[in-house]
Amino acid sequence: MDLKHLHTFRTVADTHGFTKAAEILSYAQSSVTAQIQALEEEVGSKLFDRLGKKVQLTSAGERLLPYAIQLLELHDRALAEMSAGGSLPSGTLNIGAPESLAAFRLPDIIKEYTELYPDVKIILRPAGCKELKKLALSGDMDLVFVLEPEADDPHLQSETLIHEPMALIAPPAHPLTLLPQVDTLDLKDVSFIHTESDCSYRLLLEQHLNSHAIYSSSDLEFWSIETIKHCVMSGLGISLLPAIAVKDELSSGRLIRLPWDDSPCQVATQMLYHPGKWLSPALGEFIRLTREHAARWRQRS
Repeated sequence: MDLKHLHTFRTVADTHGFTKAAEILSYAQSSVTAQIQALEEEVGSKLFDRLGKKVQLTSAGERLLPYAIQLLELHDRALAEMSAGGSLPSGTLNIGAPESLAAFRLPDIIKEYTELYPDVKIILRPAGCKELKKLALSGDMDLVFVLEPEADDPHLQSETLIHEPMALIAPPAHPLTLLPQVDTLDLKDVSFIHTESDCSYRLLLEQHLNSHAIYSSSDLEFWSIETIKHCVMSGLGISLLPAIAVKDELSSGRLIRLPWDDSPCQVATQMLYHPGKWLSPALGEFIRLTREHAARWRQRS
């Protein structure tokens, strides 16, 4: 099997689309299609079902994917072993993180890493924490970051980097900003703007509100943190977001952090990877650099 075809196959499987895969791989979409067709011809099975703009693996594709991952990893490992002895790490790292961490924790790490190791290509994929754990378990991701309550996962190697304070935010003119202390019962009949339904801190917030008999069917839901912040500033409601995601808006006064006890919604930034994952020089250096940055985060908190 052509390793280039397998790499394209894995990228299409990861992104669920030929267009996105072509963008990541810097190919024309026709090249991606031709490579997948050649691979399908070679294995004698259809590998993807096309559902509108989205594609998903067929049963044959699902059977091939773990072998493709192993072959590509073995290839990278062989190159790394052969080039060992003073040369810089090279290859590709597939990293996943929720939007909040991808936007507000990882950029500085990636910037320094790419300056140190320009021959390593980093593919950063934003996704929900549940999906990211699945991708780490399957080997589709080399390394993932999640923002969740601390919990031991017997199937993944995990490391807590920092406990992330949460901020219950409101526009400056919101009535709750006049209170010296916001109690949970003060949140009754207040409109919330939520992140996606499987977001860890949204689930914690809803569980906490429900325990105080506070339910709402009129809340808004958006996937984009930037959209949520702008909607809060526009007066559409209040929201719970990681403090790192609203640091600038709080400093400028465009948003107000309500004096509310966030302890029921405590989460931590955690780094995870499969315990059987081969730590290539490129991956090992990324983990090392992440730990250095995390130490600085903790010092500043």
